[in-house]
Amino acid sequence: MEKIKEAVERARSAFNTGKTRPLEFRIQQLKAMERMLKEREKEITEALKADLNKSPYNAFSYEIMVVLQELELTISKLPEWAAPQRVEKNIMVLMDEAYIHHEPLGVVLTIGAWNYPIALILHPLVGAIAAGNAVVVKPSEVSEHTAKVLEELLPQYLDKDLYPVVTGGVPETTELLKQKFDHIIYTGNSFVGKIIMEAAAKHLTPVTLELGGKSPCYIDKDCDIDVACRRVAWGKYMNCGQTCIAPDYVLCDPSIEGRVVEGVKKALVEYYGEDVKKSPDYERIVNKRHFKRIMGLLEGQKITLGGEADEATCFIAPTVLTDVNPNSKVMQEEIFGPILPIVAVKNLDEAIHFINHREKPLALYVFAKDKAIIKRMIAETSSGGVTANDVLMHFTLPSLPFGGVGFSGMGAYHGRFSFQTFSHQRSCLVRSFTMESVNKIRYPPASQKKLDWAKFFILKRCSKSKVGLVVLAVLGVFLAVAIKVITEGAGKGCRELQEQPPLKVNGSELDGSTWCKCLSM
Repeated sequence: MEKIKEAVERARSAFNTGKTRPLEFRIQQLKAMERMLKEREKEITEALKADLNKSPYNAFSYEIMVVLQELELTISKLPEWAAPQRVEKNIMVLMDEAYIHHEPLGVVLTIGAWNYPIALILHPLVGAIAAGNAVVVKPSEVSEHTAKVLEELLPQYLDKDLYPVVTGGVPETTELLKQKFDHIIYTGNSFVGKIIMEAAAKHLTPVTLELGGKSPCYIDKDCDIDVACRRVAWGKYMNCGQTCIAPDYVLCDPSIEGRVVEGVKKALVEYYGEDVKKSPDYERIVNKRHFKRIMGLLEGQKITLGGEADEATCFIAPTVLTDVNPNSKVMQEEIFGPILPIVAVKNLDEAIHFINHREKPLALYVFAKDKAIIKRMIAETSSGGVTANDVLMHFTLPSLPFGGVGFSGMGAYHGRFSFQTFSHQRSCLVRSFTMESVNKIRYPPASQKKLDWAKFFILKRCSKSKVGLVVLAVLGVFLAVAIKVITEGAGKGCRELQEQPPLKVNGSELDGSTWCKCLSM
């Protein structure tokens, strides 16, 4: 356990040298990770095969390629993301510099999940490195072969001090959580999420939690049911149902329930053949503990399709349940396996009511030709993300933030959102020593005239639109003359102000006499 503390301290010491601050260093590390994924693809895919029976194709498509896409985007966009972000200004600081500076948080802890043990540990690591942090990497011990590969490979490609890998189970994770971090990101279940949040609170450490949940899928009776079933079957049974944003259950009108079952059955034959157990594209449950948990959810249920299982190989066939009681065990916890309950609802209103009376899910899916139905589902429910007329695909867009809400998590990452999550957005205002006369309205002694002018400049009378900005620029001319009043004498300056044409602002005229009165406050 002492080694864990030393690894965290070494990471912080390395961060404190300032080594991660130059963008060149960050990009170098990201390119090294990219090289690792390409050069060591064979070792990685073999580990994924051993842990989850993932075929080389699926391992590359849903694990390695996801990270390569994120790396490519981040490397190309990092200079833009890290550049100072200019912000709007008001008239009080019109001639000054105001921007947001992105600085690294410090030392980040990323705790990965076992269902996608490469993607869900390296994906956030990309963002944390891009933002300039040191990162302690904790792979899931459940996917032990992949954890071992990460422990061996990462130090060969990334800076050993800045990005240590800590392996082990609950004791090691518990020890890690005793250490002080500047951010923690965790992917997993809500029970562990609460433990991590409690540990983080002791150090006031912010957290990003991606916690899953029961993601509903509403199928409208007037949609293209065959296409809907093909897409639902793909997303549900991918990775043997062990996907945090897989559709957990289907809501549909009783009149189409039989068509949905047949549509899913047809899609499964297309994807995996007549004997799914022999398909190289169908994964396995990660271990016997999870196998028994999932099989327990089938007790007392009406199995309309599938249901075959083999504990020795952790195989559970794609399964569909009908006549499901909403209060049954299978509807009370996240299934995280190849079981699809179908719950009958009379209409859209009942579906929305059903969803809203449960915890907020990580994802929500709706299939409908009528866009009004889609808009209502989005407007009247809450979830981490939504995909309409498909499943899972919102995850693939780096331009969309990925994360949960409420019981399904907090915070988000992917693309630029990862960079922002692992950065502190520092407010910066750099003022000049000129235009001091403008500050007169905020200096003591206070007066009603000063307050009136402050209201004029700062509140609604001064438009914030583009037209308003032009007006502010013109006001700057008057302010420049105002400075002359201070420096060369009120009499001469006021004469110059009075020679200026009246300025109209939101229907009011400001002439030189008015400006002279302002200066006499």
